[in-house]
Amino acid sequence: MELSYGETPAVRSADISLFRGEVAAITGQSGSGKSSLLYCLAGVLPAARGEVRFEGRLLGELDDEALSTLRRERFGFVFQYGELLPELTVEENTALPLRLAGHRKAPALAAAGEVLERLGLANLRDRRPSQVSGGQSQRVAVARALVHKPAVVFADEPTGSLDSANATAVLDEFLALARSQGTAVLLVTHDDQVAARADNRYTMCDGVLTAQVWEGA
Repeated sequence: MELSYGETPAVRSADISLFRGEVAAITGQSGSGKSSLLYCLAGVLPAARGEVRFEGRLLGELDDEALSTLRRERFGFVFQYGELLPELTVEENTALPLRLAGHRKAPALAAAGEVLERLGLANLRDRRPSQVSGGQSQRVAVARALVHKPAVVFADEPTGSLDSANATAVLDEFLALARSQGTAVLLVTHDDQVAARADNRYTMCDGVLTAQVWEGA
């Protein structure tokens, strides 16, 4: 697979497969192409060469509407800074993927409440993002990514903005919940301790992805 921004190559060579319930980590220096690869695999950026398949379908053959539906209903996303909507409560932020997929408000909020309970956040459900800590905000982002039981969660530096104690706690909860519901996780990180928790590990350097022999958690 290859991906370029104009004349500038971001991904020059990448071959990766991800299976149900698997956690894979991509490490590398800033600018190595790892985030570009993640967004290409998620159907956000189009591959210049090669192909991305999900459940047998070629993402490059889907139109914008089909891609949007796929990302909304089958994928989840966790970003470095949570990216919660400030006007919504914790519970409403968590329920957002279900609401966008057409679920009615009451069952969507009920499902959100269950995930928040599992992550120890039930007492925060009525607060706004500005009223919770950074670690709590990232837990909410994890809840939002997993509430609709997606096939894959794409996580771009999911603990990069947290101190070590919060990073460990958030990662523990994230991976435990994902594995319990059979959701695959592809995470990009610069932190070797985070990558060590994965089942499979890859390194990105100058746009080239290399698999490592690794015994994950």
